[in-house]
Amino acid sequence: MTTSSESPVLSLPGEHGEHGEHGELLLALAEQRELLLITVRGLTDTQAARRTTVSELTLGGIIKHLAQGEEVWTQIMAKGDGELPEGMLDMGQYRMAEGDTLAGLLERYAAAARATEEAVAALPDLDRRVPLPRTPWSPPEPEYWSARRILLHLIRETAQHAGHADIIREALDGANTTAQR
Repeated sequence: MTTSSESPVLSLPGEHGEHGEHGELLLALAEQRELLLITVRGLTDTQAARRTTVSELTLGGIIKHLAQGEEVWTQIMAKGDGELPEGMLDMGQYRMAEGDTLAGLLERYAAAARATEEAVAALPDLDRRVPLPRTPWSPPEPEYWSARRILLHLIRETAQHAGHADIIREALDGANTTAQR
């Protein structure tokens, strides 16, 4: 399996650093993915599905949620049609279902990471604005986000859940990202 930390960060020319703005934001996202993936090293499916705090979150559920999140946000960014991607509102995305394996979820997450990198590489710039899908909590007026804001959202979401995962893993067996680096 290829992890996001093993996938190449796209070197795109630009005025925002060595890799251009596209590459710099993808690098930040890849770094957050790498921290998250440390938390699931060496785990069994049973451990990945185990709750270790009062929260419903599990390590496998976090991987599944972030894979699905990248899939839907990349689709929103790439298609730009304002349509609600399939599965975006699926509440089952937060837990491992019967038949889910950690290896399968990690493969899905790696594929989602590659799709995000490819979609971003295809954009001439990150100013492209796309309509957000209508949801039950959407404001009455259509809302638009730039591709840049979508990437920043993915970085924030991944960082937030990497922190959750670190706590869950430490409660599981005492391991944490600092000790496993």
